[in-house]
Amino acid sequence: MKKARDFMIEVPHFKHDEKVTKVRSVLRDAFIREAYVHDGKGRLLGYVDITGVLRVPATRSDVTIEGFVKEVTPATPDDSVEKVVKLIRMNGTDSVPVVDEQERVIGGVRLPDIFPVIASRHSLDGKVADYMSRDVISCDAEDTVQKIYNLIVESGYSAIPVMKKRRLVGIISRSDLLRDGRWRPAREGPAKTKVENVMTTPVITVSPGDELQQAAGIMVKHDISRLPVLDGDRLAGILDRHDVLKAVPQEA
Repeated sequence: MKKARDFMIEVPHFKHDEKVTKVRSVLRDAFIREAYVHDGKGRLLGYVDITGVLRVPATRSDVTIEGFVKEVTPATPDDSVEKVVKLIRMNGTDSVPVVDEQERVIGGVRLPDIFPVIASRHSLDGKVADYMSRDVISCDAEDTVQKIYNLIVESGYSAIPVMKKRRLVGIISRSDLLRDGRWRPAREGPAKTKVENVMTTPVITVSPGDELQQAAGIMVKHDISRLPVLDGDRLAGILDRHDVLKAVPQEA
Protein backbone atom coordinates (compact mmCIF):
# COMPACT_ATOMS: atom_id res chain seq x y z
CA MET A 1 0.00 0.00 0.00
CA LYS A 2 1.53 3.29 -1.10
CA LYS A 3 2.07 6.03 1.46
CA ALA A 4 2.48 9.79 1.36
CA ARG A 5 6.26 9.35 1.10
CA ASP A 6 5.79 7.64 -2.29
CA PHE A 7 4.24 10.80 -3.77
CA MET A 8 6.20 13.39 -1.83
CA ILE A 9 7.87 16.08 -3.89
CA GLU A 10 9.81 19.21 -3.08
CA VAL A 11 7.33 22.05 -2.73
CA PRO A 12 8.32 25.71 -2.37
CA HIS A 13 8.37 26.84 1.25
CA PHE A 14 9.31 30.23 2.61
CA LYS A 15 10.20 31.93 5.85
CA HIS A 16 7.31 33.92 7.28
CA ASP A 17 8.99 37.29 6.60
CA GLU A 18 9.72 36.71 2.90
CA LYS A 19 8.41 39.36 0.50
CA VAL A 20 5.13 38.76 -1.35
CA THR A 21 6.77 39.73 -4.65
CA LYS A 22 9.28 36.89 -4.36
CA VAL A 23 6.66 34.28 -3.41
CA ARG A 24 4.33 35.39 -6.19
CA SER A 25 7.12 35.06 -8.74
CA VAL A 26 7.92 31.51 -7.62
CA LEU A 27 4.27 30.41 -7.70
CA ARG A 28 3.80 31.90 -11.16
CA ASP A 29 6.92 30.29 -12.57
CA ALA A 30 6.01 26.88 -11.14
CA PHE A 31 2.31 27.15 -12.11
CA ILE A 32 1.29 26.07 -8.62
CA ARG A 33 -1.36 27.38 -6.27
CA GLU A 34 0.26 27.02 -2.86
CA ALA A 35 3.53 27.39 -0.97
CA TYR A 36 4.24 26.50 2.65
CA VAL A 37 5.43 28.89 5.30
CA HIS A 38 7.91 28.06 8.09
CA ASP A 39 9.27 29.85 11.16
CA GLY A 40 12.84 30.17 9.95
CA LYS A 41 13.87 26.85 11.48
CA GLY A 42 11.81 24.73 9.10
CA ARG A 43 8.78 24.27 11.36
CA LEU A 44 5.47 24.58 9.54
CA LEU A 45 3.35 27.66 10.22
CA GLY A 46 0.81 27.27 7.42
CA TYR A 47 0.54 28.08 3.73
CA VAL A 48 -0.07 30.92 1.31
CA ASP A 49 -1.91 30.60 -1.99
CA ILE A 50 -1.50 32.47 -5.24
CA THR A 51 -5.00 33.94 -5.00
CA GLY A 52 -3.96 35.87 -1.91
CA VAL A 53 -0.56 37.09 -3.05
CA LEU A 54 -1.80 38.13 -6.50
CA ARG A 55 -3.97 40.75 -4.82
CA VAL A 56 -0.90 42.69 -3.71
CA PRO A 57 0.15 45.31 -6.32
CA ALA A 58 3.56 44.75 -7.85
CA THR A 59 4.60 48.15 -6.54
CA ARG A 60 4.21 47.01 -2.91
CA SER A 61 7.62 45.41 -2.66
CA ASP A 62 7.75 45.86 1.11
CA VAL A 63 4.80 43.56 1.93
CA THR A 64 5.65 40.21 3.54
CA ILE A 65 3.66 36.99 3.39
CA GLU A 66 3.11 36.92 7.15
CA GLY A 67 -0.33 38.47 6.85
CA PHE A 68 -1.42 35.94 4.20
CA VAL A 69 -0.62 32.71 6.07
CA LYS A 70 -3.50 30.24 6.40
CA GLU A 71 -3.74 27.28 8.76
CA VAL A 72 -3.13 23.82 7.33
CA THR A 73 -3.09 20.31 8.80
CA PRO A 74 -0.04 18.41 7.53
CA ALA A 75 0.54 14.77 6.67
CA THR A 76 3.35 12.49 7.80
CA PRO A 77 5.43 10.33 5.45
CA ASP A 78 3.66 7.17 6.59
CA ASP A 79 0.11 8.42 6.10
CA SER A 80 -1.96 6.49 3.56
CA VAL A 81 -3.12 8.02 0.28
CA GLU A 82 -6.65 8.01 1.68
CA LYS A 83 -5.47 10.00 4.72
CA VAL A 84 -3.82 12.50 2.39
CA VAL A 85 -7.10 12.86 0.50
CA LYS A 86 -8.91 13.44 3.78
CA LEU A 87 -6.46 16.20 4.70
CA ILE A 88 -6.71 17.85 1.27
CA ARG A 89 -10.50 17.88 1.62
CA MET A 90 -10.28 19.25 5.15
CA ASN A 91 -7.77 21.95 4.23
CA GLY A 92 -9.51 22.87 0.98
CA THR A 93 -6.16 22.88 -0.80
CA ASP A 94 -4.58 21.32 -3.88
CA SER A 95 -1.74 19.86 -1.85
CA VAL A 96 -0.78 18.91 1.69
CA PRO A 97 2.56 19.57 3.39
CA VAL A 98 4.49 16.60 4.78
CA VAL A 99 6.35 17.11 8.05
CA ASP A 100 8.77 15.11 10.18
CA GLU A 101 8.56 14.39 13.92
CA GLN A 102 9.67 17.97 14.72
CA GLU A 103 6.97 19.46 12.47
CA ARG A 104 9.60 20.53 9.96
CA VAL A 105 8.51 20.70 6.32
CA ILE A 106 10.14 17.93 4.30
CA GLY A 107 7.96 18.04 1.19
CA GLY A 108 4.41 17.98 -0.05
CA VAL A 109 1.88 15.79 -1.84
CA ARG A 110 -0.16 17.29 -4.69
CA LEU A 111 -3.72 16.30 -5.52
CA PRO A 112 -2.97 15.95 -9.27
CA ASP A 113 -0.30 13.35 -8.42
CA ILE A 114 -2.47 11.13 -6.21
CA PHE A 115 -5.71 11.66 -8.13
CA PRO A 116 -4.97 8.88 -10.67
CA VAL A 117 -4.42 6.42 -7.81
CA ILE A 118 -7.67 7.42 -6.13
CA ALA A 119 -9.60 7.21 -9.42
CA SER A 120 -8.33 3.70 -10.13
CA ARG A 121 -8.32 2.30 -6.58
CA HIS A 122 -11.84 3.26 -5.54
CA SER A 123 -15.27 2.60 -6.99
CA LEU A 124 -16.66 6.07 -7.58
CA ASP A 125 -20.37 5.36 -7.57
CA GLY A 126 -22.94 7.78 -8.91
CA LYS A 127 -23.49 10.13 -11.79
CA VAL A 128 -21.77 13.39 -12.61
CA ALA A 129 -25.00 15.19 -11.70
CA ASP A 130 -24.70 13.88 -8.14
CA TYR A 131 -21.38 15.63 -7.52
CA MET A 132 -21.04 18.54 -9.94
CA SER A 133 -21.35 22.16 -8.87
CA ARG A 134 -24.42 23.74 -10.46
CA ASP A 135 -23.63 27.39 -9.81
CA VAL A 136 -21.06 27.95 -12.52
CA ILE A 137 -19.02 31.11 -12.80
CA SER A 138 -18.34 31.68 -16.49
CA CYS A 139 -17.08 34.49 -18.70
CA ASP A 140 -17.66 35.76 -22.21
CA ALA A 141 -15.26 35.29 -25.10
CA GLU A 142 -15.29 39.07 -25.61
CA ASP A 143 -14.25 39.81 -22.04
CA THR A 144 -10.78 41.21 -21.51
CA VAL A 145 -8.20 39.03 -19.83
CA GLN A 146 -7.77 41.75 -17.20
CA LYS A 147 -11.38 41.21 -16.15
CA ILE A 148 -10.95 37.43 -16.00
CA TYR A 149 -7.66 37.78 -14.16
CA ASN A 150 -9.58 39.64 -11.45
CA LEU A 151 -12.35 37.03 -11.52
CA ILE A 152 -9.93 34.13 -11.05
CA VAL A 153 -8.15 35.96 -8.24
CA GLU A 154 -11.44 36.68 -6.46
CA SER A 155 -13.06 33.27 -7.00
CA GLY A 156 -10.03 31.04 -6.39
CA TYR A 157 -11.08 28.76 -9.26
CA SER A 158 -8.29 27.34 -11.39
CA ALA A 159 -10.26 27.52 -14.66
CA ILE A 160 -13.41 29.24 -15.91
CA PRO A 161 -15.68 28.21 -18.84
CA VAL A 162 -15.88 30.68 -21.73
CA MET A 163 -19.25 31.37 -23.37
CA LYS A 164 -20.23 32.99 -26.67
CA LYS A 165 -23.89 33.56 -27.52
CA ARG A 166 -24.78 31.25 -24.61
CA ARG A 167 -22.71 28.39 -25.98
CA LEU A 168 -19.54 26.96 -24.46
CA VAL A 169 -16.59 27.78 -26.71
CA GLY A 170 -13.54 27.36 -24.49
CA ILE A 171 -12.06 27.37 -21.02
CA ILE A 172 -9.53 29.77 -19.57
CA SER A 173 -7.25 28.72 -16.74
CA ARG A 174 -4.81 30.34 -14.35
CA SER A 175 -2.04 28.72 -16.35
CA ASP A 176 -3.33 30.36 -19.54
CA LEU A 177 -3.14 33.74 -17.85
CA LEU A 178 0.25 33.29 -16.25
CA ARG A 179 2.06 31.44 -19.02
CA ASP A 180 5.03 33.35 -20.42
CA GLY A 181 4.29 35.08 -23.70
CA ARG A 182 0.52 34.74 -23.41
CA TRP A 183 -0.53 37.58 -21.13
CA ARG A 184 0.45 39.90 -18.30
CA PRO A 185 -1.73 42.05 -16.03
CA ALA A 186 -2.59 45.46 -17.43
CA ARG A 187 0.18 47.14 -15.46
CA GLU A 188 2.69 44.93 -17.28
CA GLY A 189 1.19 44.68 -20.76
CA PRO A 190 -1.86 45.18 -23.03
CA ALA A 191 -5.16 45.56 -21.20
CA LYS A 192 -7.47 44.87 -24.15
CA THR A 193 -6.51 41.30 -25.04
CA LYS A 194 -9.69 39.21 -25.33
CA VAL A 195 -10.31 35.93 -23.59
CA GLU A 196 -10.91 34.16 -26.91
CA ASN A 197 -7.28 34.86 -27.83
CA VAL A 198 -5.97 33.15 -24.71
CA MET A 199 -8.51 30.42 -23.90
CA THR A 200 -8.05 26.69 -24.46
CA THR A 201 -10.28 25.17 -27.12
CA PRO A 202 -11.88 22.76 -27.98
CA VAL A 203 -13.23 21.99 -24.53
CA ILE A 204 -13.38 18.50 -23.05
CA THR A 205 -16.81 18.05 -21.44
CA VAL A 206 -19.06 15.48 -19.80
CA SER A 207 -22.82 15.13 -19.41
CA PRO A 208 -24.88 15.07 -16.18
CA GLY A 209 -25.85 11.44 -16.80
CA ASP A 210 -22.28 10.20 -17.29
CA GLU A 211 -20.83 7.92 -14.64
CA LEU A 212 -18.59 9.69 -12.14
CA GLN A 213 -15.98 6.97 -12.62
CA GLN A 214 -15.89 7.75 -16.35
CA ALA A 215 -15.53 11.47 -15.71
CA ALA A 216 -12.67 10.85 -13.28
CA GLY A 217 -10.98 8.75 -15.96
CA ILE A 218 -11.24 11.64 -18.41
CA MET A 219 -9.63 13.96 -15.88
CA VAL A 220 -6.77 11.50 -15.41
CA LYS A 221 -6.29 10.88 -19.13
CA HIS A 222 -6.14 14.56 -20.04
CA ASP A 223 -4.65 15.82 -16.75
CA ILE A 224 -7.32 18.49 -16.27
CA SER A 225 -8.70 19.85 -13.03
CA ARG A 226 -12.19 21.05 -14.07
CA LEU A 227 -14.70 19.52 -16.50
CA PRO A 228 -17.62 21.59 -17.80
CA VAL A 229 -20.87 19.62 -17.74
CA LEU A 230 -23.12 20.04 -20.77
CA ASP A 231 -26.80 19.11 -20.91
CA GLY A 232 -27.27 19.31 -24.65
CA ASP A 233 -25.90 22.75 -25.50
CA ARG A 234 -26.59 24.14 -22.03
CA LEU A 235 -23.81 24.55 -19.47
CA ALA A 236 -25.39 22.68 -16.56
CA GLY A 237 -22.49 22.53 -14.11
CA ILE A 238 -18.82 21.93 -13.57
CA LEU A 239 -16.96 19.02 -12.02
CA ASP A 240 -13.52 19.35 -10.44
CA ARG A 241 -11.16 16.98 -8.65
CA HIS A 242 -12.43 18.07 -5.25
CA ASP A 243 -15.98 17.15 -6.30
CA VAL A 244 -14.79 13.67 -7.25
CA LEU A 245 -13.08 13.26 -3.87
CA LYS A 246 -16.49 13.50 -2.19
CA ALA A 247 -17.24 10.02 -3.56
CA VAL A 248 -14.13 8.49 -1.95
CA PRO A 249 -14.79 6.70 1.36
CA GLN A 250 -12.84 8.60 3.97
CA GLU A 251 -10.45 6.88 6.34
CA ALA A 252 -11.30 7.30 10.01
